[in-house]
Amino acid sequence: MSVMVARKKVVRKWEKLPGRNTFCCDGRIMMARQKGIFYLTLFLILGTCALFFAFECRYLAVQLSPAIPVFAAVLFLFAMATLLRTSFSDPGVIPRALPDEAAFIEMEIEATNGTVPQGQRPPPRIKNFQINNQIVKLKYCYTCKIFRPPRASHCSICDNCVERFDHHCPWVGNCVGKRNYRYFYLFILSLSLLTIYIFTFNIVYVALKSLKIGFLNTLKETPGTYPSMSLTVHTVLEVLICFFTLWSVVGLTGFHTFLVALNQTTNEDIKGSWTGKNRVQNPYSHGNIVKNCCEVLCGPLPPSVLDRRGILQQEESTAQEGSCPRGPGTQEPPTTQGPGQAQEGHSVLSLQVPAPSVSDTEMPEEKQRTPGELPVPSLDAGRAEH
Repeated sequence: MSVMVARKKVVRKWEKLPGRNTFCCDGRIMMARQKGIFYLTLFLILGTCALFFAFECRYLAVQLSPAIPVFAAVLFLFAMATLLRTSFSDPGVIPRALPDEAAFIEMEIEATNGTVPQGQRPPPRIKNFQINNQIVKLKYCYTCKIFRPPRASHCSICDNCVERFDHHCPWVGNCVGKRNYRYFYLFILSLSLLTIYIFTFNIVYVALKSLKIGFLNTLKETPGTYPSMSLTVHTVLEVLICFFTLWSVVGLTGFHTFLVALNQTTNEDIKGSWTGKNRVQNPYSHGNIVKNCCEVLCGPLPPSVLDRRGILQQEESTAQEGSCPRGPGTQEPPTTQGPGQAQEGHSVLSLQVPAPSVSDTEMPEEKQRTPGELPVPSLDAGRAEH
């Protein structure tokens, strides 16, 4: 016997979100799908710092000051914290329009633009919005079916519209937008300081060793012995990594410092939104470097509008086979048996009570007796006698 049972399956909203993102820890961590370069970033930072703490720091702490490894540890922990915060957070993804909302927006656009003759290109879907006496155009996203807010853009890699979109950074494995830009800036700033710090003290380490035993003897010295501990191979490797990282990271930090001072994004700078032939002023700038920096780096952080861990309940029907269980107080319904019949395996004593006779007036016409006619014994009465 099969029984259809309806069960409610709890589904989180992040499982049904469109776009090309990956989620971990039940939707708490949100990243892009291309995470290979992010793992390379972790490997370079962890590897370089591990070599520095394992070899050079011990010698420098004894020869110069024990504060050297302490300050290096603080920079390392701060850089790792801001990197993970940038990579694992929602950059400011804007939810896509629901089917009803998209249909309403389409009707609104058709009512505004009117019917377009066949063969002609429809006009661009743009709305004008005024900010600080400056006209800003809101563009329509054909993927998300919404008019994007000011400074928002659609990321082609994550396939999402991101509020105050700056750029997609493969080194952190995520988009950089309104909700994680400050952590991205603090990450590259702390990484620049950490790179300069390690590079500088590697040079100091080689210089101190060279003053004691000479530069050539330092290169020839057997690595791995303490307190000599030259480890020239590891030191050269660290110097090379820091040297090539220094130019890119420090240059990137300087570029974003310039953007923060102007309250501008990388996307706006590449497109030339507030420069070039139009000579349009930036409506988001306060005209003061301090105010711009405070707004970008110290302003209130808006909450995520995705509600990734919200619950969606879906009913699913499942078929179960088997007999229905009975409770302890339930009894089986009595079976109807004919007269003279007994259950198999049980002897039953039954008394047959003759049915009450029916009067002549109550009998049907074909059953009524005439005066002087003998009653005909019924079949049931004969069975009772037997």
